[in-house]
Amino acid sequence: MGGVARDRLLFVDNIRWVMIVLVLSMHAVDTYSPFGSWYYTDRSHTDPRTGLIFGAYQSTLQAFFMALLFAIAGFFAVPSYDRKGFAQFARDRGIRLGAPTLLYVLLVGPITEYFVSHTWQGGGGFLHQWLVHLLDGEMLSETGPMWFAAVLLLFSICYAMWRGSRHRTVAPRGDRSSSTVASSSLNTPTVITFAVGLWITTFLVRGVVPQDFVVLNVHPGDFPQYALMFWAGTVIYRRGWLERWPTRSALWWSAWLLLPAVPLFAGLLIYGGALHGDTSHYGGGYNFVSFGKSAWESMVCVGASLLLVSLFRTFFDRQGIVARVLSDNAFAVYVFHPPVLILLAIVLSGFDAPAVIRAVLLTVSAALVTFSLSAGFIRRIPGLQRIL
Repeated sequence: MGGVARDRLLFVDNIRWVMIVLVLSMHAVDTYSPFGSWYYTDRSHTDPRTGLIFGAYQSTLQAFFMALLFAIAGFFAVPSYDRKGFAQFARDRGIRLGAPTLLYVLLVGPITEYFVSHTWQGGGGFLHQWLVHLLDGEMLSETGPMWFAAVLLLFSICYAMWRGSRHRTVAPRGDRSSSTVASSSLNTPTVITFAVGLWITTFLVRGVVPQDFVVLNVHPGDFPQYALMFWAGTVIYRRGWLERWPTRSALWWSAWLLLPAVPLFAGLLIYGGALHGDTSHYGGGYNFVSFGKSAWESMVCVGASLLLVSLFRTFFDRQGIVARVLSDNAFAVYVFHPPVLILLAIVLSGFDAPAVIRAVLLTVSAALVTFSLSAGFIRRIPGLQRIL
């Protein structure tokens, strides 16, 4: 298998497209799971045991996979700002993140909701419903999966404003001496401090923000994780930690975080009320269940991120033709996958199989169809290639 140029961190590209595939799997599970929110659901084949399996899978993914993408985005925000400065950086992020978000909010999302999932109710036709949702501001809460791009745009602008306020240019990573990098290597106190900070910050925010309150289609209780992981990405770049990541130490840190997370998760299920159908305390509030859940999410977030970066850097730091295609089309798949996945779920609705099997089939078929559509058609449309 042929490789690509070594001026790219290929293992990071591979992490990104794998996370996008996990996004497809999350939304496939949302289709059949009693937990979560999605445009189209088919829960007729889901029993309590299957619901428990889905809930564990969804909770685990939610604890790390989008946060890891924010950390990667923060990592690349630093050299981008170093090269471009405030104005060009902000303009570039507006095009790369704002334009696809508007495309989804104004076109992809409305088409999905009106013609595919039929979640827009009321008469007057598509144009009438489109104008109603636009004028009453409801479209701002209908960002779908593009909440990620909207929040990332917000983080990027905040980062650019912070950099601009410093009135000085930080030397690019390659201009620093190796002794400076070595003296600030990633270590155990840093990992522990970050994980604990993530835990406490998340718990405090969730204690005061109602569970049903959302901003940009995101619960504010998740913002601390995303913001801190984005910030961590900027620090990792500036200190040169990614290339000098202590693999053996990182694997030990991930083990010390992930292994205790298993019994903690079991305890949260048993004593938090989930086994008896009571999930009221998991969403937040100042209670022991929310406190434990915030701790568990922080352990999984930091532990899984350390583990994945270490494994991908060691074993998956190359790309052949298939991986390159998946990498190039990952963002386009992220933007356009909802209507395709829903249509495939409707097709599978006549297939008599357990919900877990349906979710696996839906994930695989959605990945095959969406990546093929992106590579063969969507990214070939004039104007879309620049923003996708």
